[in-house]
Amino acid sequence: MADFLLELLSEEIPARMQDKARADLARLFGEELAKSGLTSAAIETFATPRRLALIARGLPLETEAVSEERKGPRASAPEQALAGFLRSTGLSREQLVERDGVLFAVIEKPGRKTADVLAEAVPAIVRAFPWPKSMRWGRASQTTESLRWVRPLQGIVALLGDAVVPFEIEGVASGAETVGHRFHHPGRITIGNADDYAAKLRACHVIVDQDARKALIREGATAAAANAGLVLVEDEGLVVENAGLTEWPVPLLGSFDSAFLQVPREVIQLTMRTNQKYFAVNDRDGKLAPNFICTANIVATDGGAKIVDGNRKVLAARLSDAKFFWEQDLKAPLDAYLPKLENMLFYEGMGTLRAKAERIAALAAWIAAEYFPERDPETARRAGLLAKADLATGMVGEFPELQGIMGGYYAEHAGEKPGTVSALQQQYVAAVEGCIPACVALADRIDTLAAFFAQGIRPTGSKDPFALRRAALQAIQTILVNGTRLNLLTVLERAKAGLSVDGGDVSLDTGELLDFFADRLKVQQREAGVRHDLIDAVFALGGEDDLVRLLARVKALQGFVETEDGANLLAGYKRAANILKKEEAPTVAAATPSEPAEIALVAALDAAAPKADAAIAAEDFEGAMAALATLRAPIDSFFEAVMVNDADPAKRAARLGMLARVRDAVHRVADFSRIEG
Repeated sequence: MADFLLELLSEEIPARMQDKARADLARLFGEELAKSGLTSAAIETFATPRRLALIARGLPLETEAVSEERKGPRASAPEQALAGFLRSTGLSREQLVERDGVLFAVIEKPGRKTADVLAEAVPAIVRAFPWPKSMRWGRASQTTESLRWVRPLQGIVALLGDAVVPFEIEGVASGAETVGHRFHHPGRITIGNADDYAAKLRACHVIVDQDARKALIREGATAAAANAGLVLVEDEGLVVENAGLTEWPVPLLGSFDSAFLQVPREVIQLTMRTNQKYFAVNDRDGKLAPNFICTANIVATDGGAKIVDGNRKVLAARLSDAKFFWEQDLKAPLDAYLPKLENMLFYEGMGTLRAKAERIAALAAWIAAEYFPERDPETARRAGLLAKADLATGMVGEFPELQGIMGGYYAEHAGEKPGTVSALQQQYVAAVEGCIPACVALADRIDTLAAFFAQGIRPTGSKDPFALRRAALQAIQTILVNGTRLNLLTVLERAKAGLSVDGGDVSLDTGELLDFFADRLKVQQREAGVRHDLIDAVFALGGEDDLVRLLARVKALQGFVETEDGANLLAGYKRAANILKKEEAPTVAAATPSEPAEIALVAALDAAAPKADAAIAAEDFEGAMAALATLRAPIDSFFEAVMVNDADPAKRAARLGMLARVRDAVHRVADFSRIEG
């Protein structure tokens, strides 16, 4: 057994590609091993800005000899068919084996040296590697047959145990040499085997393990902030990105002019994060401090002073731009940007953003008036109208990620009502809280869904380019977090009517859109531990589009079916339903119940059905389940004591009628036929 080390050295690999590249390398390598019947005890992968590496543990030095059997044509087949089979196997007719009139080829594959397998596998992996973007370089790039790699490939380390696995890829020969840190140790270093790879590189200022670099960045950034009496704003995405940009990460604390703090903190943080990959820091009171943490790739002799100063100057220029946009945008109130929305399309064939703003305003005001009578619908209308206004501002034009956030700031600066400000601040939050914000968020997302569905655009399979599933899920979350008693189908019809104002008749099946919401609700609730079949059972009753009430019914149902009474009632219901499916409706008058078990069941139904109805009307679904639970014992006794398909047609009709009453009583709560188990 031996360990195999592979390192592919290149110019800088973009940080965003490194994690997937590691996964792809492990997958492709495993597939190549499997083709030769090899398996590895473990595969480890590493990535730095300059290298992609793999260690395969515990490889045998040779593959085992294997025997492969291939089925051929019948012995009586025409010579042409036999000739084709012989060509594909490389055998002669005499070497075939005949069994039951069918010819078989038994091909013996001798064992091979693992080094030979690897010498073929690695070039195949490199040539087939699925980089999102790759390039050709040098003279060879004049032909499309030349090697493509993420950046020019500069070296290959391939060691099985202590021995080099020899091969060549487009003039780059495998060997045992690599390079250390670009600045601290730019010379060549020789790797002995997989076990000393990480240690030798670390001695040359390269931390090859990406997880170790992440830990250094987290710890170093936290310590740098703490040493200055500050608190790091944690950002795992930045940790990953900085780890992908450095081979020897050194977090450093810098500062910027506190005058920039008059700009909203989101703008400053986004500028630092997106443009410079800097961490933000807070003071002890949780306010944004005029500081940043950058991650250097060297240990500077001056402690990083020049690096920090250079980064400070670059950041100052970026923040000056942000401050300019902020000050320019504030020169006009937010509603002054509405006319610009008339020149901005929502989506092709769906009108302008100004038209969408008008629809959001109208629908938000209607939702507020209909479902929140204690709130001012005009506040919802105003918030809906301004919801997209910040898309026309300079700041959002520069930083699209700040849409909504900047609208809230600009609305507050312009003296808009708190409800309007809150609605704009929250409009892109997954679960919006508060009456007016909820009205605006629901109006926006439902209008978007209605507009796309009306155009025949809906998610297909795994494809959802317009995030319509997310829009529906966020609408559901907003409804549930606020406990909004919304008749969803009615709202969808209202949204459809709003679309028709802009473009005449609209082809929108609101029932289909309601089903789309139901599917999203099932997904959301399944992740929350609610059984999808119970949601189906409640939806199957029809006419239920109040999601809050629906889920209350579902949760009560789930609690009930998991009890002994619930499980037994479900079993009794299914037995009754199966009998009713098989039997035709009786054509004779039913007899009066006479058997004790019949009389007991009828009495139980007479008592339970009104109680269940009253409980459902009061939305006391646990009470409705309790009423149904009283049917469990009478149903069990009925099936034990009574023959439903009695020879007497009148008795048979009476008993089938009782089972129909059982089914109907249970269906007051849910369609139990949809419940699994």
